[in-house]
Amino acid sequence: MTFYLRQKLDINQFLEMAYCIPVVDVRSPSEYISGHIPGAYNIPLFDDDQRKTVGTKYKEYGRNEAILEGLKLSGPSFHTKLKKALEISTAGRLLVHCWRGGMRSEVMAWLFSLAGIDADILEGGYKAYRQHILSSFTANKKMIILGGLTGSGKTEIIRYLGDSGEQVIDLEGLANHKGSAFGSLGQIPQPTTEYFANLLYEQWKKINSNKPLWVEDESKNIGTVFMPDEFYFNMQKNPVIVLLLDFNIRLRRLIGEYAEYPAEDLIFSIKKISRRLGGDNSMEAIDSIKKGDFAKAAEIILRYYDKAYLYGLKKKPADKIIYIESDTDDIRINSAKILDASKRFYDY
Repeated sequence: MTFYLRQKLDINQFLEMAYCIPVVDVRSPSEYISGHIPGAYNIPLFDDDQRKTVGTKYKEYGRNEAILEGLKLSGPSFHTKLKKALEISTAGRLLVHCWRGGMRSEVMAWLFSLAGIDADILEGGYKAYRQHILSSFTANKKMIILGGLTGSGKTEIIRYLGDSGEQVIDLEGLANHKGSAFGSLGQIPQPTTEYFANLLYEQWKKINSNKPLWVEDESKNIGTVFMPDEFYFNMQKNPVIVLLLDFNIRLRRLIGEYAEYPAEDLIFSIKKISRRLGGDNSMEAIDSIKKGDFAKAAEIILRYYDKAYLYGLKKKPADKIIYIESDTDDIRINSAKILDASKRFYDY
């Protein structure tokens, strides 16, 4: 039997084929965890310790010694790697990549071919994928940024608009965080910044450039996750619709949303913004939590966030901001007002 490596694919060919052929990431587990193509399987040639050992061997003794060391370390587990490949392959096909599209992916493609699997390799590897997705965020797509004071229900409105047929990307949903110092409460662990960008690209690539895309107004970071520079700068160029919801309505919303969490978690969140909140305000908010007076604590924090957000809006061009006042928490009514206002920017 003759074995040969298939032609390497450029990033566009690779991603097009990934719609129907499973992707195998052969990098080490820690590389994969840091960030990977969404949906890709991890069948690593080396585990993390083995990769370090082979890298050291390469630096000290050269390529051939590194290859021999790599075969010695990974060879005994070739059968388990091949078994997993057989389990996930579709019609005898797989797509394979490593970091640069070099030796690791070539070795694994050869291994898979022993069982008759046709494995196409990504030219340039995961590095090429990252360059591709980050550059994609510079595309000039119509965007409408939904802003609003804390507690206005912006995320719920974004999701309502999506359910109503509008193009939306739920940034906080992708980040597993609600955006404030309290945003991690009740959420699953956040993705890495790298993986967040990969998840964002999966939705970004589906956006119709002829129709507006709705996203929520966010700072550069959402919790511990930072938005890609290219995407964030793109956001800043686009118009903002700011929902100004009645203070008492927002206060009730925050109390209902956060009062159920343990007092120690709320106090920990307050301490994260204590320097910006001010010593007296922080102490009063913490004392209020301890006494069970969530309304007082929420009022202190809400006034701080209102001041900070309105200050930030001053940096945006006035002709790209529309303010909408509302005295109701009804998502349908507020969404209708927002959609009507958006016609000043885009006629659709």
